[in-house]
Amino acid sequence: MKIEYAIIIRSKTRLELLIERFNTRAQAEFYITQSGGDFNEYELEHKIFYQSLEELQRRLGKVIKYKIIDRSFLPSFIFSPNQLIIVIGQDGLVANTAKYANGVPIVAVNPDRERYDGILLPYTPSNFLEGIAQVLGNELRARTVRFAEVNLNSGQRLLAFNDLFIGASSHVSARYRITYNGTSEEHSSSGIIVSTPAGSTGWLSSVFNMAYGITGLFEERKEPRLPTLREEQLLFAVREPFASIRSQTGLVCGTVNQTHPLVIESRMPSGGIIFSDGIESDFLSFNSGAVATISVSQEIARLVN
Repeated sequence: MKIEYAIIIRSKTRLELLIERFNTRAQAEFYITQSGGDFNEYELEHKIFYQSLEELQRRLGKVIKYKIIDRSFLPSFIFSPNQLIIVIGQDGLVANTAKYANGVPIVAVNPDRERYDGILLPYTPSNFLEGIAQVLGNELRARTVRFAEVNLNSGQRLLAFNDLFIGASSHVSARYRITYNGTSEEHSSSGIIVSTPAGSTGWLSSVFNMAYGITGLFEERKEPRLPTLREEQLLFAVREPFASIRSQTGLVCGTVNQTHPLVIESRMPSGGIIFSDGIESDFLSFNSGAVATISVSQEIARLVN
């Protein structure tokens, strides 16, 4: 199918969010400086982002028509096969966009290499047209990423590019029944992280780092080593499981695939949630009576290399 136009996805800068919060730039500056912060850093970051965005638009406009969409509109925007997507921002914006892209190729651009690691951002405003040429010329070299998928017994569904969190919305213990590989347990914990291969070096790695640090007090320390996940696998880890008369700690980690899903039944009368990729505002309620089945999604994201 012929690509007709590009969609540029961007987020608001920290400076723009501050001005929204405090109404004016002057009031935002007053707040930051009174708090001991460096307002110049916010302004410089804002300036560099817009310089990158303007350069991207100037170069792209010579090749294909485009429109710009703010991140906040992603959940309601419908992508089609005759489009290509350009993400300019941080890695998290790529992950968030991929869940709504319906397999449309994504060219990810790092607007500021001095500030952003850019693990998912292979291009810059000066060379991103190389990725565009791949898509337009049907010579696509893309990294394929599968999502984690959670389905509730209510029919609701959520995808995750990096990870899912299942637990309580506050710092109280999450109560649930977990079923994995034919075994079930009652749990009281700080929640469950389910990670994709793409996200296994992120939040999930902190769980392994914690276990490594604690065990190092009592035995010879070995470097924490995350298992290598295949594309069709997920890894789950239970955070701080608590053993009691009514709760067990046997099921704390394992791999999930399409034939061996993870099933969680909520025991929380209120405050239970499931969210993906660290975005707590985009969540499913997970209260008593809700049953979540977590597996590998059939859907994929295509990130242009």
